[in-house]
Amino acid sequence: MARLAGALKQVAPWAAQNADVAIALALAIVVGVLGIMPEEMFAADPEQGAKVQAKFVTAATLVILALVATALLRDRARQAPVEESITSGALAQLPVRLQRLEQIEHLVTGTRKALDALQLVRVLGSRQEIAQAHAEARKDTARWSFKGGTGTYLRAVTLPLCVAAARRDKRHLTVRIEVIDPADTEVCETYAHYRRSLSDLPDGTGETWTTDRVRKESYATILAAFWHRQRYGLLDIGVGLSATMTTFRWDLSSTRLIMTVEDPNRAMTALADTFYYENCDTELRLSFEQARRVPLETYKRVPLSDEPTIEEVQELFERIGTPLPKSYNGRDVVDIARKALRAMDPYGEPAVDGRDGT
Repeated sequence: MARLAGALKQVAPWAAQNADVAIALALAIVVGVLGIMPEEMFAADPEQGAKVQAKFVTAATLVILALVATALLRDRARQAPVEESITSGALAQLPVRLQRLEQIEHLVTGTRKALDALQLVRVLGSRQEIAQAHAEARKDTARWSFKGGTGTYLRAVTLPLCVAAARRDKRHLTVRIEVIDPADTEVCETYAHYRRSLSDLPDGTGETWTTDRVRKESYATILAAFWHRQRYGLLDIGVGLSATMTTFRWDLSSTRLIMTVEDPNRAMTALADTFYYENCDTELRLSFEQARRVPLETYKRVPLSDEPTIEEVQELFERIGTPLPKSYNGRDVVDIARKALRAMDPYGEPAVDGRDGT
């Protein structure tokens, strides 16, 4: 009895809160019991007992259905305010929240692209890495853009090897070069002073930087451009002369960008189709358009020998409107020709002979 009383106490709160359901459950149990009782329990006559039993079951079933319907209506009445709150509150704000989610998604996508682009800007920390990056940039490239001081490495390595590879594959090659204007004494002095302020020791070529060396190096780059243009018909080369100096050197091919500084062990590289590459490409194009253009279209007027003579070099610079200084003697002209075709690699690697690309 104690257990039964305890069970009733536990069930009583639930039955009080759900009276209609409790009554329906009780009636269902009663109907089930009546349905299995013998007809004789309802009347002496079996036929009459069956009718009475059927009436009880039918009536109880109707009552159960009524209670169930009442429970459903009550639940709907309770849910109506909740549904209205959801409809007028959360659902009404759903478009705004979806818009915010879309904005967040765009932000995440943009951030991911930016991070992917930054991952492709890599710092090179040694001469070997820089040399390897240049080798990869030269491989099968159809274009090369350079902007820097005087283009010493360009003459020593990049231009001869790129032209040799293009000639071997019989393909077109576009080269754009921007260097310091050798006729602008002021910018030449500024560049020489900058290089000496970093180190007054000879560089990889064995020379120190003076104003005269800056001028000769730039003259040599112009001469090298004419010399290679005369010997390879599929070479589209242009040279621009700048009145300002830069502390960076840009080398840009079809596949990558390499930005070097005076430290031979530090550089940056970025692959094509990245944010950094595309913007540097635009910078080089615009800068080249603003530079004083060397009329390389006149390359046929002054043929250059495999070993240009003093007269050929002097006549060339006279024809293009950039005459050599009157103070230059034959030895100075020979020095310019040597720098043009046998430039020494400033990074100390074996130089490439511009005459045969080896």
